[in-house]
Amino acid sequence: MPEINECFESLYVSPQDLDALFERGWRHFGSLFYRYESARHDDAEYRVMPVRVDLEKFSLSKSQRRTLRRNEDLEFRHADATIDKEKEDLFANHRRRFKHSRPDSIYDFLSPLPALYPCRTLELTARSNGRLVATSFYDRAEKSLSAVYAMFDLAESRRRLGVATALMEIARAMELGKRRYYLGYAYWGESFYDYKKQFAGLEYYNWRGTWAPYDPSLEPAPRTRARTERAPAKSASRADAREAGNM
Repeated sequence: MPEINECFESLYVSPQDLDALFERGWRHFGSLFYRYESARHDDAEYRVMPVRVDLEKFSLSKSQRRTLRRNEDLEFRHADATIDKEKEDLFANHRRRFKHSRPDSIYDFLSPLPALYPCRTLELTARSNGRLVATSFYDRAEKSLSAVYAMFDLAESRRRLGVATALMEIARAMELGKRRYYLGYAYWGESFYDYKKQFAGLEYYNWRGTWAPYDPSLEPAPRTRARTERAPAKSASRADAREAGNM
């Protein structure tokens, strides 16, 4: 069977169709929807693993509980996604942590009106005494929520705000009665995406129409940790900073 590597543009996707796309391994940045089952990093080929959390099976680990306690002093707020100067400044701060494939603009990941098209995208902001220290963006489908992008103030790295906002999004999904929370892409084998494999209730997509519980014993032997990505096609041409280890 030919390897999957495809993309399309759409200005509107319904919540029901969004679930159907996520179910088949699709992701999107703004109006660009894409999916690909392999990628190259540092001259090594990796098989891409779409991952999601079955919310009925999710529970917090001890480490995740510590992360939430570490951030109890912050004010978290969910709202429809908007882009303003405050968030653009936070993006400029956060992008400095990437030594390779550094994103140019927050609009690499979001449409100019992310709450309106191509689907409903929401934001979770975290503030410390009124100062914005983190923002994450996520899509709301009919039966699921899906992570899009997260950014935080590098001065607050000890808080593990990428993990904290993902956990808050999971809690929100459960409050809304959703069944799944999509984390995006990880890789089979050791990589900077391994933080996505630390969530209870994790499932992976096999690219042939089936999701299954993630089993670490299926992982290949460790290899040298990757540093950079060369996208296999246009569909992977934008740096997915959330999926590149920003937690």
